[in-house]
Order: sequence, then C-alpha cells, then structure tokens
Amino acid sequence: MSSIKQFQVAFDCAEPERVARFWCEVLGYVISPPAGFDTWEEYDGSQPAEEQGSWCACIDPSGVGPRLFFQRVPEGKVVKNRVHLDVRVGTGLVGEERLAVLEAECARLIPLGAVRERLLYDGTDSCIVMQDVEGNEFCVD
Repeated sequence: MSSIKQFQVAFDCAEPERVARFWCEVLGYVISPPAGFDTWEEYDGSQPAEEQGSWCACIDPSGVGPRLFFQRVPEGKVVKNRVHLDVRVGTGLVGEERLAVLEAECARLIPLGAVRERLLYDGTDSCIVMQDVEGNEFCVD
C-alpha cells in the first residue's frame, strides 16, 4: 500500500486570485505561477480572456505546508463549510495566555478582509471562528 506524501487544499470561489492573496497574507505563503512563467500575472495574461482569473495557487515557501488551490466556480457559497482550515497560532497555550495570542492574530487578519464570527472559550481552551474574504469559515486556533 502506498502512502500519500503530499496533498493540496482546494477552494471553490468567485475570485481565485483575491482569495489566494488573502491566504498568502494569513499563512505567509506565496503565489505559485505555473512552470514556465516567472509571475502569476505573466501566466494569467497569456491565457484566453475567458480563462483568465479562473484559478490561482499558493505554496508554503518553506515547502512544509500543503499547496492551496483556488478555482472559480459559478455558484456562490450558500451553506457552512464541511471542511475548514485551523490557523494554529496558540498551540501549547491555555487560558488567558492562549486567548491573548488568538485575539492578536484575529486583529491582524481583520484589516486583510477577514470577518470575526464568534469566540469559543471555556476558560482553558479557545478558538475564534472567522470568515475569509469570500465568507469561507476558518478558525484561529
């Protein structure tokens, strides 16, 4: 039996490049142009007009995290995500110390276009439920 070594996370969205650039800022990723192109703009501009902006991808420059792939779809988001990303900034922390780190990350993400939904906090463990620039839920954890 083979073991999967890599995977990517795919997002359906209306504006792939916009959503990709948001997640680059959140995670410290970079836009990944296809082979043979130096920049995303060079690649996208080389495509037929009807294909421009149909997808975008970003990668972890350290090579550790998964590739994120964003593809344009005609329908909008209508229900809660069945899968979401957890942005892990408070690993190993508990209580007020953890909450402070999560709140600081939340404050960093809001000017990027993220929306805070709610805080889940039981006095020890916590996470902040947020939405990205197209309303996809994620947690600051």
